[in-house]
Amino acid sequence: MTGISFTHTLNADGSATVGVPLHAPEVSPNWLTPGKSGLAILRDGVPVWGGMIWTASADLSAGVLTLNAAGYHSYYRGRVLEAGYTSMAEQAFMVRTWIETCNNTNGIGTVTANSGSTTFIKYRSWSKSELKNVAEAIEELAEEVDGFAFRYEPFMSADGRVYHRLIIARKVMTTGGFSLEHRLNCDVGQVTYDSSAMATRVFALGADNGNGTKLVGVADNPALTSTMAGKQIVATFSDVKATNELKAKASAIAAAGHKPVAIPSVVLHPGAFSPVDVLPGRPCAVNANSGYVRLLGTYVVTETKTDVDANGTESIALALADKDLFEHGSTN
Repeated sequence: MTGISFTHTLNADGSATVGVPLHAPEVSPNWLTPGKSGLAILRDGVPVWGGMIWTASADLSAGVLTLNAAGYHSYYRGRVLEAGYTSMAEQAFMVRTWIETCNNTNGIGTVTANSGSTTFIKYRSWSKSELKNVAEAIEELAEEVDGFAFRYEPFMSADGRVYHRLIIARKVMTTGGFSLEHRLNCDVGQVTYDSSAMATRVFALGADNGNGTKLVGVADNPALTSTMAGKQIVATFSDVKATNELKAKASAIAAAGHKPVAIPSVVLHPGAFSPVDVLPGRPCAVNANSGYVRLLGTYVVTETKTDVDANGTESIALALADKDLFEHGSTN
């Protein structure tokens, strides 16, 4: 390898870029084709990232082929619910149904057994003509205030082949927590504070109800009203046809907007953790106290970025979000 870089992103595809010698026998076009080939990254013989190769770039002068991949979730951006879908069911059951439908019609074999449960019952309905994108359907279900976290975990079978399975869990995992302390086992290089998502009232607009008006769900942050000037956010969900679902989406946006978002950028010290120790969704205690910056609480990993250079030196960077943003207003 001439270099490896991969990310795990909460409730999203994640990505990977791998450079390999252009003339290596493993990169023959006879069996390595963007859109058809998968990519697994092993660390000490254990898969730590897996996904689909979508593009490749050959630099003939440098003698390097760069493979660009995205996590298994990216595959479901190219699948739609052709037969439509209407059901009131538990969230994880819905997701498994959509994925298994793809599995049964020339899919990628995502293992859904023992994927988990949320216990929350939801209603979803799309007609055949809407051709609802499967990845979007999963993401929208996960984003609600009583939503969930999901990921696709690569694993190796006894015969040495890499497969992958769906994992569904609470928005914030109850296990796998760890502690970060500035300058002890990590460096907090930067903290960004952003108030753009703050709102005293949120409107979620849905589908046209047939008379030229749209369905709407409203949620408030009453505690903010007495401490800041009114600030409203309007979000559009054109395929949502139920007011209670729109209210849930508005509540999720309001929950995330009850205070400014502090986003620390953290680089772990070499050898302190492996990439699978710090997966998105895991809680971590953060201790970084420097002037204006006072990060003394529990955060949630939202993205992990791992870089490995040609010498095998590994660097892991984390993006974090306040745990309270995931739990405020939740009905879990």
